[in-house]
Amino acid sequence: MRTKLVSRIAALDVARGVALLAMAVYHCAWDLEFFGYLDGGTTETGGWRLFARAIASSFLLLVGVSLFLAHANGIRWPAFLRRLGLVAAAAGAITLATWLVMPEGFIFFGILHQIALASVIGLLFLRVPAPLTILVAAAVIAAPHYLRAAAFDHPALWWVGLSTVDPQSNDYVPLFPWTGAVLFGVAVARLADDLGLLGPLSAVRPGRWSVPLGFAGRHSLIVYLLHQPLLIALVWSFAQLFPPHYPPAEARFVQACEATCAETREGDFCPRYCGCVLRRLSDEGRLDDLLAGEQDAEMQARLNDIAGACSFETDMGGPSGEGGADEGGAGE
Repeated sequence: MRTKLVSRIAALDVARGVALLAMAVYHCAWDLEFFGYLDGGTTETGGWRLFARAIASSFLLLVGVSLFLAHANGIRWPAFLRRLGLVAAAAGAITLATWLVMPEGFIFFGILHQIALASVIGLLFLRVPAPLTILVAAAVIAAPHYLRAAAFDHPALWWVGLSTVDPQSNDYVPLFPWTGAVLFGVAVARLADDLGLLGPLSAVRPGRWSVPLGFAGRHSLIVYLLHQPLLIALVWSFAQLFPPHYPPAEARFVQACEATCAETREGDFCPRYCGCVLRRLSDEGRLDDLLAGEQDAEMQARLNDIAGACSFETDMGGPSGEGGADEGGAGE
């Protein structure tokens, strides 16, 4: 190995700072949606969904790169364990805080949980040839498309990422497929090392414009922990002065439902399907609870039943807005 860097790679700090800035932009949009300034489901569909995945992927790839740079010449256990402890403690704090504030969608395995786990796994690949690491990373990313099974549906196994239905959480970054991004980062750094690129890269000094981004990148954990509470406080303060206009509950549900449905279905399926789901939820008096975020296990099971029944009914050409939906039931 040629990993004998004379200084910290400033360009990586800047890249990490850019990822943090992008994350702040996404979370600002999420907060605006949460407080009612954007339509429900906006940040979970379309370009915003791709944006969120790109941010998470870039963060995790940089974790893999940094892991290789820090320990390729031998694992520095004190530094590694200290960093791992900080990340794990921060992950635990986020789990506790979100469980207290929004238990219906609390973060039980978000990006910090993933970073902690993947950092341990990544150590196993520091001396593995880059092509083999890339193959393993690709397999990890592909796994949810082929290995999902009901055996992983128990909540104790949700962190694996192979359950048949993704659990409700405001930040869900499970082992599969996201550890693949960290392994790709390890492989990229290993390739750069083999090609003798790390030394020249460490000599690159970005301009003064990069100072704030580099500072954020060097203190990424504290920036990550602080930025969302600050953004929420700002949006909440704005909402006190300029309250958002809330459309009727039915309209908000249909907007969110059709936006999500359009990711996988085309034509007139989504309006008909969402009309069916809306009618059933309204008839059962569950719509207000759903919009309020009250989703316990019984509610989630019932939603799955209703979704399955309405999908079948719509595919069979049944009416969506009125009548005809009671036949076949929804798990009753």
